[in-house]
Amino acid sequence: MTLKQSLVMLSFFAGVSGDGFWARDITFENTAGPQKHQAVALRVSSDLAVFYRCSIKGYQDSLYAHSLRQFYRDSHIYGTIDFIFGDASVVLQNCDILVRRPLGHQSNMITAQGRDNPAENTGNVIHGCRVRPAREFEGVKGSFKTYLDRPWHKYSRTVFLKTDLDGLVDPKGWTEWRGSFAISTLYYGEYMNVGQGASTDKRVRWPSFHVLNSPREVSPYSISHFIQGESWILGTGVPVWLGI
Repeated sequence: MTLKQSLVMLSFFAGVSGDGFWARDITFENTAGPQKHQAVALRVSSDLAVFYRCSIKGYQDSLYAHSLRQFYRDSHIYGTIDFIFGDASVVLQNCDILVRRPLGHQSNMITAQGRDNPAENTGNVIHGCRVRPAREFEGVKGSFKTYLDRPWHKYSRTVFLKTDLDGLVDPKGWTEWRGSFAISTLYYGEYMNVGQGASTDKRVRWPSFHVLNSPREVSPYSISHFIQGESWILGTGVPVWLGI
């Protein structure tokens, strides 16, 4: 299934379940606003799904990467709390991740990954992207805390690779869901990130957090290994980096 139109806006929840779905130049937006709390803009449970030059805009829970293999390239994802969440095997490459202004008492969590079984090959791979404030958040970003992920389920897995992290990212980097839940069983990693928010000196001291230092450590998260992208992305003509 292929969907290719220029700058179409969907101002409601959109769900995708057909395998091989491909979207290009589409904006998926939920306009509910931060005061409505959970408000998904796009839910994807399609295997071999490709989103190219798309925008996914919301506040809390904007992109529900529900399940199976998904690839996002040259896209924009906007939100506040858990705005990239789910239990898919998902890779974002060369995307802009734009943090918006939450309600006054809230903090931002970019991702909330939901792996609940250590045997699952699921997780979030953020590769060669840019994490930065949306326009309305730029002037007040220092008044709110922003974290890379919090563990939605026990074996949550998220890695940020060669990504530009703005100074809005809290030095701690990652945060708890509640108490000590999952902090010894999750897997969080960072590799060769840059920017004012990329220093790992003050990151969480959890045994499950890893500063990755070698190509061997990050090779499992390449397109080729993590979602077997050589067999299905190349044929779409969408740009892709097969390695790290």
